[in-house]
Amino acid sequence: MPRSFGITFDYLCPFARNANEHVVAALDADADWDVRFVPYSLAQGHLDEGEPAYWDREVPSEGSGILAFQVGLAVRDHLPERFRQVHLALFAARHDDGADIKDADVIRRVLQEQGIDDEEIFGIVNAGMPLKCLAEEHVAAVDNYSVWGVPTFIAGGRGVFVRIMDRPDGDADHARATIEQVLDLVEHAPMLHEFKQTDLPR
Repeated sequence: MPRSFGITFDYLCPFARNANEHVVAALDADADWDVRFVPYSLAQGHLDEGEPAYWDREVPSEGSGILAFQVGLAVRDHLPERFRQVHLALFAARHDDGADIKDADVIRRVLQEQGIDDEEIFGIVNAGMPLKCLAEEHVAAVDNYSVWGVPTFIAGGRGVFVRIMDRPDGDADHARATIEQVLDLVEHAPMLHEFKQTDLPR
């Protein structure tokens, strides 16, 4: 039976990028996992109390990362076999290229480079379902697991925020071992609440 877990993401966060890259590298090497990629918007999470949610605004995409979320979710739910490559490409656009992922032209170019019909995906976005999905899944992560950041691993009935400092760099065995180690702690060490190295590894 495959190991089942969720992992949150926001294309704005470099640590979310690291963890999601590890997960994708292992999945691409046939890791026996059932993974749910869960959107959590840092822009939404950092709003002051009383401010309207981004998904309730006339122009939701004014929030950093909101457009990229909608495109990622449209691919996840309508072209699931292509999601992992687009997922990593959206992270790369932000963190490798330093591109503005609020810019629709940037996002369209990412899709085109991955061989995805950008008109089809933006048609799905404009129909509104990805934004509704973002709202529902973000709120559910907060309500059910008290998620407050990315990446959060969701397994064993709880959510645990984890920072992974490295990237897999094509090493699928390392990626799988890294995520398995994280999941072992998430699922089997409920009394380990915080474990943080006092300096950065060199």
